[in-house]
Amino acid sequence: MKLFLILGIINGFFAVALGAFGAHGLEGKVSEKALGQWGKAVDYQMFHTMALLVTGLLMSKIQTGMMTSAGWFFFIGILLFSGSLYIYAPTGIKTFAMITPLGGLSFLIGWILLGYAVLKHL
Repeated sequence: MKLFLILGIINGFFAVALGAFGAHGLEGKVSEKALGQWGKAVDYQMFHTMALLVTGLLMSKIQTGMMTSAGWFFFIGILLFSGSLYIYAPTGIKTFAMITPLGGLSFLIGWILLGYAVLKHL
């Protein structure tokens, strides 16, 4: 429980910091398309930061391995989805763009596990 709360707090901090960096540090240095990709990375990081926090809070009520797995899938999704876009947006290296869908898949699995755990145990 505490681990996912801490991961959520850390990711929330970095989502805000990276959002500000994108808005102020990258403007005029990368294309509008790249700024859009950066913004999408920030958005998805923040959405799934909230998922990590909710998962951590729900773990006090639902104690099942599905909750732990959901939290890890959200965290891995942030690393793969947002992380790959943070690298791809300013560099244009396509290899990183090919990693992004794996992060999206990880998010989907996390949501399925979280939903199933809530439906089954609450």
